[in-house]
This record gives sequence, C-alpha cells and structure tokens, in this order.
Amino acid sequence: MTKQPTIHLNDGNDIPAIGFGTFLIPNDGSTKQAVTAALQAGYRHIDTAVAYFNEGEVGQAIAASDVSRDQIWVTSKLWLQDYGYEAAKQAIDTSLTKLGLDYLDLYLIHQPYGDVPGAWRAMTEAQQAGKIKSIGVSNMTPKIWQKFVPDFAVKPAINQVEFNPTFQQAPLRQLLAADDVKLEAWGPLGQGDQGLLQNPVITRLAAKYGKDAGQIILRFENQLGVIVLPKSVHAARIKSNLDIFDFTLTADEMAAMTALDTGKGRHDPDAPGVQGMLLGAFDVHAND
Repeated sequence: MTKQPTIHLNDGNDIPAIGFGTFLIPNDGSTKQAVTAALQAGYRHIDTAVAYFNEGEVGQAIAASDVSRDQIWVTSKLWLQDYGYEAAKQAIDTSLTKLGLDYLDLYLIHQPYGDVPGAWRAMTEAQQAGKIKSIGVSNMTPKIWQKFVPDFAVKPAINQVEFNPTFQQAPLRQLLAADDVKLEAWGPLGQGDQGLLQNPVITRLAAKYGKDAGQIILRFENQLGVIVLPKSVHAARIKSNLDIFDFTLTADEMAAMTALDTGKGRHDPDAPGVQGMLLGAFDVHAND
C-alpha cells in the first residue's frame, strides 16, 4: 500500500488527507465491519463522534486491526449536551473509554452553540495533557467563527463543514486561511446527490481518467487542499474512494469544477432554531 498523503496542520501535526466517515452507520456490528474494511483497504484516518453512537465499534475495529495505533488518525466530536468546562472534561474521558484509546488525534466542537468557550477550554487542557493531539471545530460559518474563535487562546486546527463541488465555502475558506486552519469536508460527495454525480463536467472527466464520478469529486477536493471524509458500507466503494492519487486534474479542469459552485448547501448553521432542533434530536446520555 502506498503511504497516505497528509496535510500539515497549524499545530504541527500531519493529518491523512482522506479519512473514512462513520456518520449514520449503525452500532449493530455494521460500524465495526465498515471500519475494518476501511483499514484493510488502506485508510489510516477514521472519523466518528459521540452523537454517532458508534465510538465503541470504531474502537473495536481499531483494536482488532493489525495496523498499529500510531498509524491511525482517530477523530471524535463533543456533542451539545456536554458543552461547558466540567461537562466537556468528562465527555473527553468518556470518549476515550468507549474507543478504548489513550489519546485522540483530533477532537472537535461538533455544533457551535451554547457554552462553546467552556468546552474549548477543556479541550485545550486535554491537548496540553496529551489526551488529544489536535483540536478543532465543526459547522462553523464565518458568522459563528467570528463570534467565538477570536477569543480562543488556541486557534482551531480544523473546521469540519459541509463541502462539495456545488457548495465550496469560498468565504469561509478565505477566513480560515488567515490562521492556516484546514477545512475538512463532511458530505464531500454531496450526500449521494445524483445531479452532482451525473453532472456532465464530472462525467466527462471520469471518462477521460477512467475513474468514477466520486473519484473525480474527491480528487478535485483533495487538490484544493480540503481533507475529505467519504462514507460507505460497501467494501468496493470504500476501496474505490481511496483510489484518487494516481491522476491529477489540470488547471483548466480544476477551474471547470470550481465553476460548479452554487454557494448553497443543505445545512445552514446560521438559521434560526438550529440549536434547539439539534439539542432535541437525541440524548447522548440516554443509555448511560
């Protein structure tokens, strides 16, 4: 297996450029099976979250793998019910226990509402204590970023947000660049948007390079410097999503892909009522 390309973060760490997402994969054995397939295919970056309810199975797959722990980048995320300093400190330890790990490579503020400053303070202390290597945020728009991040003593290394060719987050990327914060894409394939996958620009490039539409999209995003987190439970798709480093899109092809941007996504973190909707969606302590 060729060594995974990495992206250098502002805290000095190097994150694998492509990771395996586990959102909406159930904790009925499916997550362990999918993560096992991903590690076998060559992924060295696994993304989970407290609110995915599958940290335990991610940890089981890592423990059962013959890949050494220091070769796997593991991300989890803090959920809204654990924001605030004391609650976040406990939540970090709980995630480590569920995952069966001594440290996390990356830990994110999952949704940027409520006592974000208290949670961030707990995360910076956990980073200093060696429990977390890199810390970051998720779903922060420019508006939310400006509300919280200027007061952070430690700048985030990453902002994980919705990103795909039709929603390229141009204003946000410009803002993040000022602090060398990397953008990490959830939903990098447009969450199965057939209009995107069948777009003529993309299908022409797929035919030219002998790739599928998903591989063209992921390569475009990779060449932009975006960290991508494709997700699948199908072994063949898990493997093909990783096979994007044996070709390079030209400057003209990158420009044609860039022109697909509409500036609109499916999720608007700035919309009224989003915080309440997310907080009421489920309880991460329901089974404690």
